[in-house]
This record gives sequence, structure tokens and C-alpha cells, in this order.
Amino acid sequence: MKTLLQLSPPAGGPVDLLVIAGEHSGDEHAARMVRELRAKQPSLAVAALGGPRLEAAGAQLLRDLTATSAIGPGEVLRKLSFFRTLIADTVRWIGEHRPRAVCFVDSSALNLRIAQALFARGYSAKSGGPTKTLYYISPQIWASRAGRRFAMAKHLDGLAAIFPFEPAVYADTSLPVEFVGHPFTAADYMPPVRFVADGPVLLLPGSRTAAVRRIFPVLLAGFAEFARGRDGARAVALYPSEEIEASLRAMNLPANVTLQRTGDADTPVAASAVLTSSGTMSLHCALAGIPGAVTYRADPLFYLLGRLLVRVKFIGIANLLLGEAMYPEFIQGAAMPAAFAAELRACVDEPARRARTAAQAARLHALLAQPAKGTAADWLARQLAG
Repeated sequence: MKTLLQLSPPAGGPVDLLVIAGEHSGDEHAARMVRELRAKQPSLAVAALGGPRLEAAGAQLLRDLTATSAIGPGEVLRKLSFFRTLIADTVRWIGEHRPRAVCFVDSSALNLRIAQALFARGYSAKSGGPTKTLYYISPQIWASRAGRRFAMAKHLDGLAAIFPFEPAVYADTSLPVEFVGHPFTAADYMPPVRFVADGPVLLLPGSRTAAVRRIFPVLLAGFAEFARGRDGARAVALYPSEEIEASLRAMNLPANVTLQRTGDADTPVAASAVLTSSGTMSLHCALAGIPGAVTYRADPLFYLLGRLLVRVKFIGIANLLLGEAMYPEFIQGAAMPAAFAAELRACVDEPARRARTAAQAARLHALLAQPAKGTAADWLARQLAG
């Protein structure tokens, strides 16, 4: 039978832990957790559906999910056949190899479906099976579809939250939720970006191919309008994968725009301002105190559907956490070159804008750095021991 997964357990022995991380940011966060866990328990057998960082952390990679760069609800629907097969193969693999635990990392559109299927097949501990089902990095139920928390309580044994307010969101359910600290405030956190007043502009179109194709051309046009008449103006576009790199190179980049893979530099990438999609990189930039703006352009149908489901004022995570627009947001039709050019001028030319961003970055760091009981690896070790 054709399968999407390699079905050999690590070293031919029993599997202790399967980690499932569907996107680049989840691969990064999961890798940090697995690396710390295996440093304490070197004999732990870990398999993963994730990406190269999980593999480098010591997990046997069954399939590189980051290569798809698309685990949002819209992408799951568009690639329904692929994801149905992936879910079925994953559930079959878990039923065959019976890991002590599965740890889902973010990517709720995929991971909550797998958790539900494990429960339905009787493989999860919640339905009498041998495998604990755990979740690291909560879905943003405080932003949309809050009712998911009751199904999560039915299907999951525990959840590790990265925002200090999240345990209270689940207080009316039976799901044990623990705040484990945000990975961007960890002692070993290495920021990929830093603020430099005379640095280039950062262009961050995201990690999902369809979204990049919608967003990057308008970011380029906005930067081009800003750069007109400014000798030496330059931009750096960061990308997470070869697939995204190919999409960016296909857009006829001007000579003053260079590409760089995220994490390839030995030092953080310097930037004076940023135009960013609403993903994880926007939070890196916010914590670094880089002024800028957030944009989002979705398929029109899914945007209309999202407006019915989302009940928050902002889409940028820094804005949501602070309760104010640290980064002005330009969504759908508002994402226009002239608007982006105006924002870049303000970021680069107005000291007050830079000072306000620095103050907001300090507040944001203080909010995320609240004390936690332990790290994500500590939490996972307790779950495996219990």
C-alpha cells in the first residue's frame, strides 16, 4: 500500500514520542523542545512529522511537512486529498508503533483532526488506547472559534501554552493547561533580526506559497515607491524554504532587493523598518523594536469566512498582545504600495515613531517574560513520566 510516511520506528525499537509540527515556526519551536528533552533523556526515541530542525535535534523525520508550507484551513481544503491521506497514514502509523505520546505543535487545522481521528480509532489514552495526546502552542481560540476548546478537552491529555493568559481561556474545560513560557524569551533564544537605524528595509512575505504570491508583489511595489529618490535604499527579503525562494525569485527582483534564508546568517539581520505578513516573524521584529507595518491578503472567499469567525480587533500578534497597533495593519484591499511607502517613510524619518516602537517592544517583552513553572521540555518530560 502506498504511504506518505516512512514506517520504520527509530533503530527498529519502540517509539517514545511522535512530534507533529506542520510549519516552519512549529518545526523551530518543537526542535528546541526536543533538543532540551533529549539532553536530559538521551535514550528517548523520538520520531517526527516536521522539518529539518526537528531532524537536527535528533528526531527521526518520517516526512518533511514544512516542504508543503501550507497548513492553514484554506490550504487544507484546497489539498483535501493529500491531507486526508496524511491523516490516515499518521493515524495508522501511531496505531502500529504505539508511541507513549504524540505531541502536536501548533498547526491546528491539521493537528486537531489527527487528535480527533486517534480518539475515534481508540488509539489515544482518552479513548482507552496506549498513547497520550499532548499539544504545544495552543490554537488561538481566544481570537476565533472558541468552542474548539471543548473538543480539545475531549481528545487531549494536556496542553502547554506560550502566552500567560491562555490557561484561563480553558478554565471552563477539563483540559489541563500549563503556561511554559514563550520560546522567544528563553535563555537560548537567538533573535533572527535586530534594529539598526541605517539598516535596510525587511520584507517578510511569510511561509505559505499561496500567501507569498499574493503579498510579495505589493511589498516590492511599496518599497520601490519608498526608495524612489533615496540613494542607497535597499531591502532584504527573508524566506524560510527553497519553495518560497523560488516564488520570490520568479518576481523579477530589482537590484536593490536581496534574498536571504531565515537563520542562515551568523548574526541577526539588521533592519531599519519592516513590512511583514502576520506570521511568527512579525513577533521577532516587534521584540527587536523594528518599526513597521503588518499586512495580510487572503483568498477573498476565505477572507470573508474569516471575518465571520474572527472576533478580535487585530491580526498581528504583537498588536493583539499589547491591545494597540504597534504595527499598523493593512488587510486585503488596504494593502497598497502607497500605504506601505508612507509607513516606511514614517519608520525611517520620524524619531518619535522609532521611540514609540522601542517602548512598545519593552512592554511586549515584559508581558511574554512572565515566570513559568518550567520549560516546554520540562512539561513534556512530566507528561511522558506520568
